[in-house]
Amino acid sequence: MSPVHRRSVVRRIGRVVLGAAVFLAILGGTGAAGVTTAMGQSYPGYRQRPPAQGWPGPRAIPGGRITVAIVVSNAGSVSADVLAPYEVFARSERFAVYTVAARRAPSPLSGGLHLLPDHTLEEVGSGAVPEPDVVVVPAVIDPTGTTEKPLREWIAARARNGSRLLGVCAGSELLAATGVLDNRRATSFWAGIDSLKRSHPAVRWQSGERYVEDGTITTTAGITSGTVGALRLVERLAGAAEARRVGSALHYPGWSLDGSTAIIPNHLALSDLPYALNAAFPWWRPTIGIGLTDGVGEIDAAAAFEVYSGVSFSARAIPISPTGTVTTRHGAVLLTEPVGTAVPRVDRFVVPGVRGDVPSALANWASGRGLTPELPGGGRRDDEFGFDPMLRDLAAHADGATARTTAKFSEYPIGQLRLSGASWPWRSTAIFAVALAGSVGVGLLAVVLPRLLRRRTASATTRPDQNSPDSGLD
Repeated sequence: MSPVHRRSVVRRIGRVVLGAAVFLAILGGTGAAGVTTAMGQSYPGYRQRPPAQGWPGPRAIPGGRITVAIVVSNAGSVSADVLAPYEVFARSERFAVYTVAARRAPSPLSGGLHLLPDHTLEEVGSGAVPEPDVVVVPAVIDPTGTTEKPLREWIAARARNGSRLLGVCAGSELLAATGVLDNRRATSFWAGIDSLKRSHPAVRWQSGERYVEDGTITTTAGITSGTVGALRLVERLAGAAEARRVGSALHYPGWSLDGSTAIIPNHLALSDLPYALNAAFPWWRPTIGIGLTDGVGEIDAAAAFEVYSGVSFSARAIPISPTGTVTTRHGAVLLTEPVGTAVPRVDRFVVPGVRGDVPSALANWASGRGLTPELPGGGRRDDEFGFDPMLRDLAAHADGATARTTAKFSEYPIGQLRLSGASWPWRSTAIFAVALAGSVGVGLLAVVLPRLLRRRTASATTRPDQNSPDSGLD
Protein backbone atom coordinates (compact mmCIF):
# COMPACT_ATOMS: atom_id res chain seq x y z
CA MET A 1 0.00 0.00 0.00
CA SER A 2 1.42 3.34 -1.03
CA PRO A 3 1.89 6.09 1.58
CA VAL A 4 -0.79 8.17 -0.15
CA HIS A 5 -3.28 5.29 -0.07
CA ARG A 6 -2.40 4.54 3.56
CA ARG A 7 -3.05 8.15 4.55
CA SER A 8 -6.37 8.02 2.73
CA VAL A 9 -7.44 4.87 4.60
CA VAL A 10 -6.39 6.39 7.94
CA ARG A 11 -8.40 9.53 7.17
CA ARG A 12 -11.48 7.46 6.33
CA ILE A 13 -11.21 5.42 9.52
CA GLY A 14 -10.72 8.63 11.48
CA ARG A 15 -13.86 10.15 9.97
CA VAL A 16 -15.88 7.04 10.80
CA VAL A 17 -14.58 7.04 14.38
CA LEU A 18 -15.36 10.74 14.69
CA GLY A 19 -18.86 10.23 13.32
CA ALA A 20 -19.51 7.35 15.70
CA ALA A 21 -18.20 9.38 18.62
CA VAL A 22 -20.41 12.34 17.71
CA PHE A 23 -23.42 10.01 17.33
CA LEU A 24 -22.85 8.38 20.72
CA ALA A 25 -22.11 11.69 22.43
CA ILE A 26 -25.33 13.30 21.20
CA LEU A 27 -27.60 10.32 21.82
CA GLY A 28 -25.94 9.46 25.13
CA GLY A 29 -25.92 13.09 26.23
CA THR A 30 -29.61 13.42 25.42
CA GLY A 31 -30.40 10.28 27.39
CA ALA A 32 -28.25 11.38 30.33
CA ALA A 33 -29.95 14.79 30.36
CA GLY A 34 -33.30 13.01 30.34
CA VAL A 35 -32.39 10.78 33.29
CA THR A 36 -31.14 13.82 35.19
CA THR A 37 -34.42 15.61 34.50
CA ALA A 38 -36.52 12.61 35.52
CA MET A 39 -34.56 12.04 38.73
CA GLY A 40 -34.63 15.72 39.59
CA GLN A 41 -38.42 15.72 39.29
CA SER A 42 -38.64 12.48 41.26
CA TYR A 43 -36.60 13.94 44.13
CA PRO A 44 -37.36 17.68 43.93
CA GLY A 45 -36.27 20.25 46.44
CA TYR A 46 -38.88 21.44 48.91
CA ARG A 47 -40.44 24.61 47.45
CA GLN A 48 -42.46 25.92 50.38
CA ARG A 49 -41.31 27.97 53.36
CA PRO A 50 -41.55 26.41 56.81
CA PRO A 51 -44.72 27.54 58.59
CA ALA A 52 -44.35 30.64 60.78
CA GLN A 53 -45.31 28.64 63.85
CA GLY A 54 -42.73 25.96 63.04
CA TRP A 55 -43.13 22.37 61.96
CA PRO A 56 -45.80 20.29 63.69
CA GLY A 57 -44.35 18.46 66.64
CA PRO A 58 -44.01 14.66 66.64
CA ARG A 59 -46.61 12.54 68.35
CA ALA A 60 -45.80 11.00 71.71
CA ILE A 61 -44.39 7.49 71.50
CA PRO A 62 -46.61 5.14 73.54
CA GLY A 63 -44.84 3.14 76.19
CA GLY A 64 -45.04 -0.59 76.63
CA ARG A 65 -44.98 -1.32 72.90
CA ILE A 66 -42.48 -2.77 70.46
CA THR A 67 -40.73 0.30 69.06
CA VAL A 68 -40.02 0.59 65.34
CA ALA A 69 -37.80 3.30 63.83
CA ILE A 70 -38.22 3.92 60.08
CA VAL A 71 -34.99 5.41 58.72
CA VAL A 72 -35.32 8.34 56.31
CA SER A 73 -32.49 9.98 54.37
CA ASN A 74 -32.53 13.76 54.20
CA ALA A 75 -31.15 13.41 50.66
CA GLY A 76 -33.85 11.04 49.40
CA SER A 77 -35.45 7.66 50.10
CA VAL A 78 -37.80 5.37 48.18
CA SER A 79 -41.43 6.16 49.09
CA ALA A 80 -42.82 2.65 49.43
CA ASP A 81 -39.68 1.39 51.22
CA VAL A 82 -40.51 3.90 53.96
CA LEU A 83 -44.31 4.08 53.99
CA ALA A 84 -45.33 0.46 53.36
CA PRO A 85 -43.51 -1.01 56.39
CA TYR A 86 -44.69 2.03 58.37
CA GLU A 87 -48.30 1.09 57.71
CA VAL A 88 -47.74 -2.61 58.36
CA PHE A 89 -46.32 -2.02 61.83
CA ALA A 90 -48.60 0.91 62.68
CA ARG A 91 -51.73 -1.14 61.95
CA SER A 92 -50.94 -3.15 65.06
CA GLU A 93 -51.35 -1.68 68.52
CA ARG A 94 -48.50 -3.89 69.62
CA PHE A 95 -46.08 -1.51 67.88
CA ALA A 96 -45.10 2.16 68.22
CA VAL A 97 -43.65 3.59 65.01
CA TYR A 98 -41.63 6.74 64.37
CA THR A 99 -39.52 8.08 61.51
CA VAL A 100 -35.93 9.19 62.10
CA ALA A 101 -33.36 11.11 60.06
CA ALA A 102 -30.14 13.04 60.58
CA ARG A 103 -32.10 16.32 60.63
CA ARG A 104 -35.77 17.12 61.20
CA ALA A 105 -36.20 18.75 57.81
CA PRO A 106 -38.29 18.05 54.67
CA SER A 107 -36.89 14.82 53.25
CA PRO A 108 -37.57 13.78 49.63
CA LEU A 109 -39.36 10.54 48.89
CA SER A 110 -39.26 9.09 45.38
CA GLY A 111 -41.92 10.31 43.01
CA GLY A 112 -42.07 13.92 44.24
CA LEU A 113 -43.27 13.63 47.84
CA HIS A 114 -41.63 14.96 51.02
CA LEU A 115 -41.77 13.56 54.54
CA LEU A 116 -41.07 15.39 57.79
CA PRO A 117 -39.16 12.98 60.07
CA ASP A 118 -40.39 12.67 63.63
CA HIS A 119 -37.02 12.54 65.33
CA THR A 120 -33.29 12.84 64.73
CA LEU A 121 -30.53 10.28 64.99
CA GLU A 122 -29.04 12.30 67.84
CA GLU A 123 -32.27 12.19 69.83
CA VAL A 124 -32.27 8.42 69.68
CA GLY A 125 -28.57 8.17 70.47
CA SER A 126 -28.89 10.48 73.49
CA GLY A 127 -31.84 8.58 74.93
CA ALA A 128 -34.34 11.40 74.39
CA VAL A 129 -36.29 8.99 72.18
CA PRO A 130 -36.79 5.29 73.00
CA GLU A 131 -34.28 2.91 71.48
CA PRO A 132 -35.93 0.96 68.64
CA ASP A 133 -36.54 -2.75 68.83
CA VAL A 134 -36.74 -2.75 65.02
CA VAL A 135 -34.99 -0.47 62.52
CA VAL A 136 -36.38 -0.32 58.96
CA VAL A 137 -33.76 0.66 56.36
CA PRO A 138 -35.06 1.80 52.94
CA ALA A 139 -33.20 2.40 49.70
CA VAL A 140 -31.55 5.83 49.75
CA ILE A 141 -29.95 7.90 47.01
CA ASP A 142 -26.28 7.56 48.02
CA PRO A 143 -25.92 4.64 50.46
CA THR A 144 -22.11 4.52 50.38
CA GLY A 145 -21.39 8.26 50.12
CA THR A 146 -20.07 10.57 52.81
CA THR A 147 -23.49 12.21 53.18
CA GLU A 148 -24.93 9.05 54.71
CA LYS A 149 -21.98 8.31 57.02
CA PRO A 150 -23.92 9.41 60.15
CA LEU A 151 -26.80 7.17 59.08
CA ARG A 152 -24.51 4.17 58.58
CA GLU A 153 -22.88 4.72 61.97
CA TRP A 154 -26.28 5.07 63.64
CA ILE A 155 -27.56 1.82 62.07
CA ALA A 156 -24.42 -0.06 63.12
CA ALA A 157 -24.84 1.25 66.68
CA ARG A 158 -28.45 0.10 66.79
CA ALA A 159 -27.36 -3.36 65.63
CA ARG A 160 -24.78 -3.48 68.43
CA ASN A 161 -27.52 -2.48 70.88
CA GLY A 162 -29.63 -5.45 69.81
CA SER A 163 -32.15 -3.90 67.40
CA ARG A 164 -33.58 -6.12 64.71
CA LEU A 165 -32.90 -4.74 61.21
CA LEU A 166 -35.20 -4.83 58.19
CA GLY A 167 -33.51 -3.82 54.94
CA VAL A 168 -36.06 -3.09 52.23
CA CYS A 169 -35.13 -3.44 48.55
CA ALA A 170 -31.82 -1.64 47.88
CA GLY A 171 -31.76 -0.65 51.55
CA SER A 172 -29.62 -3.78 51.83
CA GLU A 173 -26.80 -1.82 50.16
CA LEU A 174 -26.92 0.71 52.99
CA LEU A 175 -26.86 -2.18 55.47
CA ALA A 176 -23.97 -3.83 53.63
CA ALA A 177 -22.02 -0.57 53.73
CA THR A 178 -22.18 -0.65 57.56
CA GLY A 179 -20.64 -4.12 57.66
CA VAL A 180 -23.55 -5.70 59.55
CA LEU A 181 -24.29 -8.07 56.64
CA ASP A 182 -20.78 -9.53 56.42
CA ASN A 183 -20.86 -13.34 56.46
CA ARG A 184 -24.67 -13.32 56.47
CA ARG A 185 -27.26 -14.30 53.88
CA ALA A 186 -29.17 -11.40 52.34
CA THR A 187 -31.21 -10.39 49.32
CA SER A 188 -32.04 -7.15 47.55
CA PHE A 189 -33.67 -5.62 44.48
CA TRP A 190 -33.21 -8.11 41.65
CA ALA A 191 -31.48 -5.66 39.26
CA GLY A 192 -28.82 -4.78 41.84
CA ILE A 193 -27.76 -8.15 43.24
CA ASP A 194 -25.01 -8.82 40.69
CA SER A 195 -23.46 -5.42 41.43
CA LEU A 196 -23.75 -6.05 45.18
CA LYS A 197 -21.95 -9.38 44.79
CA ARG A 198 -18.99 -7.47 43.35
CA SER A 199 -19.01 -4.54 45.76
CA HIS A 200 -19.78 -6.52 48.94
CA PRO A 201 -18.38 -10.04 48.42
CA ALA A 202 -18.42 -10.82 52.15
CA VAL A 203 -22.24 -10.98 52.02
CA ARG A 204 -23.89 -14.20 50.81
CA TRP A 205 -26.36 -12.65 48.36
CA GLN A 206 -29.38 -14.69 47.30
CA SER A 207 -31.86 -14.20 44.45
CA GLY A 208 -35.39 -15.48 44.03
CA GLU A 209 -36.52 -14.88 47.62
CA ARG A 210 -39.18 -12.43 48.79
CA TYR A 211 -37.17 -12.00 51.98
CA VAL A 212 -34.17 -13.60 53.65
CA GLU A 213 -33.71 -13.92 57.41
CA ASP A 214 -30.32 -14.35 59.03
CA GLY A 215 -30.40 -13.99 62.78
CA THR A 216 -31.77 -10.58 63.72
CA ILE A 217 -31.46 -9.17 60.19
CA THR A 218 -34.13 -9.49 57.50
CA THR A 219 -33.64 -8.22 53.97
CA THR A 220 -36.23 -8.13 51.21
CA ALA A 221 -36.48 -8.13 47.46
CA GLY A 222 -37.72 -5.10 45.48
CA ILE A 223 -39.86 -2.22 46.75
CA THR A 224 -43.22 -3.82 47.61
CA SER A 225 -41.52 -6.83 49.19
CA GLY A 226 -40.99 -4.63 52.23
CA THR A 227 -44.66 -5.23 53.05
CA VAL A 228 -44.08 -8.97 53.27
CA GLY A 229 -40.82 -8.57 55.19
CA ALA A 230 -42.55 -6.33 57.72
CA LEU A 231 -45.38 -8.86 58.14
CA ARG A 232 -42.77 -11.49 58.89
CA LEU A 233 -41.41 -9.36 61.73
CA VAL A 234 -44.93 -8.75 63.03
CA GLU A 235 -45.30 -12.53 63.18
CA ARG A 236 -41.92 -12.90 64.93
CA LEU A 237 -42.56 -10.19 67.52
CA ALA A 238 -46.33 -10.03 67.98
CA GLY A 239 -47.45 -13.51 67.03
CA ALA A 240 -49.02 -15.32 64.10
CA ALA A 241 -52.57 -14.19 64.87
CA GLU A 242 -51.62 -10.50 64.77
CA ALA A 243 -49.63 -10.93 61.55
CA ARG A 244 -52.56 -12.75 59.96
CA ARG A 245 -54.96 -9.97 60.99
CA VAL A 246 -52.77 -7.19 59.59
CA GLY A 247 -51.85 -9.10 56.44
CA SER A 248 -55.47 -9.99 55.70
CA ALA A 249 -56.44 -6.32 55.92
CA LEU A 250 -53.68 -5.27 53.49
CA HIS A 251 -54.46 -7.84 50.74
CA TYR A 252 -50.95 -8.17 49.35
CA PRO A 253 -51.43 -10.56 46.37
CA GLY A 254 -50.62 -14.15 47.19
CA TRP A 255 -49.50 -13.47 50.75
CA SER A 256 -50.27 -16.00 53.45
CA LEU A 257 -48.74 -16.52 56.84
CA ASP A 258 -47.18 -19.86 55.93
CA GLY A 259 -46.55 -19.07 52.25
CA SER A 260 -43.26 -19.77 50.51
CA THR A 261 -40.63 -17.05 50.37
CA ALA A 262 -39.59 -18.19 46.87
CA ILE A 263 -40.37 -15.88 43.95
CA ILE A 264 -39.49 -16.12 40.27
CA PRO A 265 -36.06 -14.50 39.78
CA ASN A 266 -36.20 -11.48 37.50
CA HIS A 267 -33.67 -10.56 34.83
CA LEU A 268 -33.32 -7.68 32.40
CA ALA A 269 -35.21 -8.36 29.19
CA LEU A 270 -36.21 -6.58 25.99
CA SER A 271 -39.67 -6.09 27.50
CA ASP A 272 -38.07 -3.75 30.06
CA LEU A 273 -37.34 -1.19 27.33
CA PRO A 274 -40.25 1.08 28.45
CA TYR A 275 -38.41 1.67 31.74
CA ALA A 276 -35.33 2.95 29.89
CA LEU A 277 -37.32 4.96 27.36
CA ASN A 278 -39.43 6.72 30.00
CA ALA A 279 -36.43 7.47 32.20
CA ALA A 280 -34.16 8.72 29.41
CA PHE A 281 -36.77 10.68 27.43
CA PRO A 282 -39.15 12.29 29.96
CA TRP A 283 -39.93 15.45 28.01
CA TRP A 284 -43.57 16.34 27.31
CA ARG A 285 -44.82 13.72 29.72
CA PRO A 286 -48.01 14.63 31.60
CA THR A 287 -48.02 16.25 35.02
CA ILE A 288 -50.37 14.62 37.51
CA GLY A 289 -51.57 16.31 40.67
CA ILE A 290 -51.91 13.84 43.55
CA GLY A 291 -54.53 15.02 46.02
CA LEU A 292 -53.80 14.05 49.63
CA THR A 293 -55.81 14.67 52.78
CA ASP A 294 -55.39 13.83 56.45
CA GLY A 295 -56.01 10.16 57.08
CA VAL A 296 -54.72 8.89 53.73
CA GLY A 297 -53.28 5.39 53.94
CA GLU A 298 -49.51 5.27 53.86
CA ILE A 299 -49.45 2.55 51.18
CA ASP A 300 -52.07 4.36 49.09
CA ALA A 301 -49.97 7.53 49.11
CA ALA A 302 -46.72 5.70 48.35
CA ALA A 303 -48.29 3.72 45.51
CA ALA A 304 -49.45 6.87 43.71
CA PHE A 305 -45.99 8.45 43.66
CA GLU A 306 -44.10 5.24 42.93
CA VAL A 307 -46.35 4.10 40.08
CA TYR A 308 -46.71 7.41 38.26
CA SER A 309 -43.25 8.86 38.74
CA GLY A 310 -40.87 7.04 41.07
CA VAL A 311 -40.66 3.77 39.13
CA SER A 312 -42.41 4.23 35.78
CA PHE A 313 -41.15 7.78 35.00
CA SER A 314 -44.27 8.06 32.84
CA ALA A 315 -45.47 11.28 34.48
CA ARG A 316 -44.38 14.02 36.81
CA ALA A 317 -46.29 13.83 40.09
CA ILE A 318 -47.02 16.82 42.32
CA PRO A 319 -48.51 16.35 45.81
CA ILE A 320 -51.37 18.74 46.61
CA SER A 321 -53.34 19.16 49.84
CA PRO A 322 -55.59 21.78 51.43
CA THR A 323 -52.96 23.10 53.86
CA GLY A 324 -49.58 21.80 52.68
CA THR A 325 -49.22 19.37 55.59
CA VAL A 326 -50.89 15.96 55.67
CA THR A 327 -50.94 13.52 58.55
CA THR A 328 -51.44 9.99 57.28
CA ARG A 329 -53.78 7.42 58.79
CA HIS A 330 -51.18 6.32 61.34
CA GLY A 331 -49.32 9.56 61.94
CA ALA A 332 -46.61 10.12 59.31
CA VAL A 333 -46.29 13.78 58.29
CA LEU A 334 -46.19 14.43 54.53
CA LEU A 335 -45.48 17.83 52.98
CA THR A 336 -47.25 18.98 49.83
CA GLU A 337 -48.13 21.97 47.70
CA PRO A 338 -51.01 23.80 49.46
CA VAL A 339 -53.98 24.64 47.24
CA GLY A 340 -53.67 28.36 48.03
CA THR A 341 -50.23 28.71 46.43
CA ALA A 342 -49.02 28.82 42.84
CA VAL A 343 -49.21 25.09 42.16
CA PRO A 344 -47.65 24.15 38.79
CA ARG A 345 -50.05 23.34 35.97
CA VAL A 346 -51.32 19.78 36.05
CA ASP A 347 -52.93 17.71 33.30
CA ARG A 348 -54.83 15.35 35.60
CA PHE A 349 -55.84 15.38 39.24
CA VAL A 350 -56.13 12.05 41.03
CA VAL A 351 -56.99 11.39 44.67
CA PRO A 352 -55.72 7.99 45.90
CA GLY A 353 -57.22 5.97 48.70
CA VAL A 354 -60.65 7.64 48.65
CA ARG A 355 -63.68 5.37 48.87
CA GLY A 356 -66.34 8.06 48.71
CA ASP A 357 -66.58 11.72 47.75
CA VAL A 358 -63.42 13.72 47.18
CA PRO A 359 -62.93 16.25 50.01
CA SER A 360 -64.47 19.61 49.13
CA ALA A 361 -61.23 21.60 49.42
CA LEU A 362 -59.58 19.44 46.77
CA ALA A 363 -62.72 19.23 44.61
CA ASN A 364 -63.08 23.04 44.61
CA TRP A 365 -59.41 23.53 43.76
CA ALA A 366 -59.70 21.09 40.85
CA SER A 367 -62.89 22.76 39.60
CA GLY A 368 -61.14 26.12 39.57
CA ARG A 369 -58.44 24.60 37.37
CA GLY A 370 -60.96 23.04 34.99
CA LEU A 371 -60.11 19.57 36.25
CA THR A 372 -62.27 16.71 37.42
CA PRO A 373 -60.94 14.80 40.44
CA GLU A 374 -60.34 11.17 39.53
CA LEU A 375 -60.20 8.07 41.67
CA PRO A 376 -57.27 6.15 40.13
CA GLY A 377 -58.15 2.85 38.52
CA GLY A 378 -61.84 3.41 39.19
CA GLY A 379 -61.20 3.67 42.92
CA ARG A 380 -59.68 1.23 45.35
CA ARG A 381 -61.73 -1.76 46.42
CA ASP A 382 -61.64 -3.02 49.99
CA ASP A 383 -60.20 -6.36 48.88
CA GLU A 384 -57.09 -5.16 47.06
CA PHE A 385 -53.64 -3.79 47.80
CA GLY A 386 -52.94 -0.09 47.24
CA PHE A 387 -50.78 -0.70 44.15
CA ASP A 388 -53.61 -2.40 42.23
CA PRO A 389 -55.74 0.67 41.34
CA MET A 390 -52.63 2.68 40.54
CA LEU A 391 -51.31 0.08 38.07
CA ARG A 392 -54.75 -0.19 36.42
CA ASP A 393 -54.77 3.59 36.05
CA LEU A 394 -51.22 3.65 34.69
CA ALA A 395 -52.11 1.08 32.03
CA ALA A 396 -55.29 2.94 31.06
CA HIS A 397 -53.70 6.40 30.80
CA ALA A 398 -50.14 5.53 29.78
CA ASP A 399 -49.79 2.00 28.44
CA GLY A 400 -49.79 -1.63 29.47
CA ALA A 401 -46.10 -2.21 28.77
CA THR A 402 -45.12 0.55 31.19
CA ALA A 403 -47.54 -0.80 33.82
CA ARG A 404 -46.08 -4.30 33.59
CA THR A 405 -42.51 -3.01 33.72
CA THR A 406 -43.39 -0.85 36.73
CA ALA A 407 -44.75 -3.92 38.52
CA LYS A 408 -41.59 -5.86 37.66
CA PHE A 409 -39.28 -3.12 38.95
CA SER A 410 -41.44 -2.89 42.09
CA GLU A 411 -41.29 -6.70 42.39
CA TYR A 412 -45.07 -6.71 42.62
CA PRO A 413 -47.27 -9.62 41.43
CA ILE A 414 -49.96 -8.60 38.92
CA GLY A 415 -51.59 -11.88 37.95
CA GLN A 416 -54.78 -10.67 39.61
CA LEU A 417 -55.00 -7.50 37.46
CA ARG A 418 -56.63 -6.85 34.10
CA LEU A 419 -54.61 -4.09 32.46
CA SER A 420 -56.16 -2.32 29.50
CA GLY A 421 -54.88 0.61 27.48
CA ALA A 422 -52.30 1.42 24.82
CA SER A 423 -49.75 -1.29 24.16
CA TRP A 424 -46.57 0.79 24.18
CA PRO A 425 -45.13 4.14 25.45
CA TRP A 426 -45.31 5.94 22.13
CA ARG A 427 -44.42 9.41 23.49
CA SER A 428 -40.99 8.43 24.83
CA THR A 429 -40.44 6.15 21.82
CA ALA A 430 -41.12 9.03 19.42
CA ILE A 431 -38.70 11.29 21.28
CA PHE A 432 -36.08 8.54 21.19
CA ALA A 433 -36.63 8.14 17.42
CA VAL A 434 -36.14 11.88 16.87
CA ALA A 435 -33.02 11.88 19.05
CA LEU A 436 -31.70 8.83 17.22
CA ALA A 437 -32.32 10.35 13.80
CA GLY A 438 -30.74 13.63 14.82
CA SER A 439 -27.70 11.87 16.27
CA VAL A 440 -27.28 9.78 13.10
CA GLY A 441 -27.60 12.90 10.94
CA VAL A 442 -25.00 14.87 12.86
CA GLY A 443 -22.73 11.82 13.01
CA LEU A 444 -22.92 11.40 9.23
CA LEU A 445 -22.28 15.10 8.80
CA ALA A 446 -19.15 14.73 10.93
CA VAL A 447 -18.01 11.99 8.52
CA VAL A 448 -18.86 13.74 5.26
CA LEU A 449 -18.20 17.40 6.02
CA PRO A 450 -14.38 17.22 6.37
CA ARG A 451 -14.16 15.39 3.04
CA LEU A 452 -16.35 17.94 1.30
CA LEU A 453 -14.34 20.82 2.75
CA ARG A 454 -11.07 19.20 1.70
CA ARG A 455 -12.34 18.66 -1.84
CA ARG A 456 -13.52 22.25 -2.03
CA THR A 457 -10.15 23.47 -0.78
CA ALA A 458 -8.32 21.26 -3.25
CA SER A 459 -10.54 22.48 -6.07
CA ALA A 460 -9.90 26.10 -5.15
CA THR A 461 -6.14 25.62 -5.10
CA THR A 462 -6.06 23.90 -8.51
CA ARG A 463 -8.45 26.31 -10.26
CA PRO A 464 -6.61 28.73 -12.64
CA ASP A 465 -6.08 32.20 -11.22
CA GLN A 466 -8.41 34.45 -13.16
CA ASN A 467 -5.94 37.35 -12.85
CA SER A 468 -2.95 35.39 -14.17
CA PRO A 469 -1.66 35.82 -17.77
CA ASP A 470 -2.74 32.25 -18.47
CA SER A 471 -6.31 32.78 -17.40
CA GLY A 472 -7.48 33.33 -20.98
CA LEU A 473 -8.66 36.89 -20.25
CA ASP A 474 -7.56 39.88 -22.26
